[in-house]
Amino acid sequence: MCILLWAYRKHPDYPLILAANRDEFFNRPTASMARWDDFPHILAGRDLQGGGTWMGVNDRGRFAALTNVRDISRIKQEAKSRGLLVSGFLQNQDAPKDYLTTVQKKADQYNPFNLVAGDLGGLYCLTGVDNKVRKLDVGVFGLSNWGLDTPWPKVKKGKNALASIVENALEKGVLDREALFSMLADSETAPDDKLPDTGVGLDWERVLSSIFVKSPGYGTRCSTVLTVSFSGRVEVEERTYGPEGVNVACSVARHQFELADR
Repeated sequence: MCILLWAYRKHPDYPLILAANRDEFFNRPTASMARWDDFPHILAGRDLQGGGTWMGVNDRGRFAALTNVRDISRIKQEAKSRGLLVSGFLQNQDAPKDYLTTVQKKADQYNPFNLVAGDLGGLYCLTGVDNKVRKLDVGVFGLSNWGLDTPWPKVKKGKNALASIVENALEKGVLDREALFSMLADSETAPDDKLPDTGVGLDWERVLSSIFVKSPGYGTRCSTVLTVSFSGRVEVEERTYGPEGVNVACSVARHQFELADR
């Protein structure tokens, strides 16, 4: 997952409004968002290579999502799969802060990552740049492949767009989910003088600077919009893409359910 944008407790009906793009190599085997056969209470996509997931929710309203930290100097060849941290939280019953604190102590077993986890009681973020756990207050947040709210062009643009969508929802009384997907489909790259230097070279910095990443072998694999209401209703839609942003046949997965006892 290469960009997460979410509004936390900014709308009277929804404690969580989230829009996210997962960027990955197209040859990495992946299952679209669905109930897991081995853990039916989990709704998530699945990395068929590592066994975990990049984002998911369960029947009790536990939510987690992960992005990689783009720091090639810290990459280890024998590291554990980071996606197992997301699925681990969805299987676990520890309080979100306690779970992230446990992960924090073993973060060096994984390649660098950011992990957002929470439920209706609270939302927390473990950031891989500084290995700190933060409790998130009311606000609009953006997380890509560095720290929380790092002002990369795509993060700034996404946060501004999401804030406008939420404001429009407050004015009209209806959340425009298509506007969220339009925000996620923005493939405009940033000017060279605004690009970060994460060690991947200028050409790749350009490719990776857009909210929706397009290239032949690597790019945005899926866009996901997820909302959780105060009444306990979860609505999620995932749209899947092939190389260069081409829609994949039968590529839309929609799920709605009411949370179990909370």
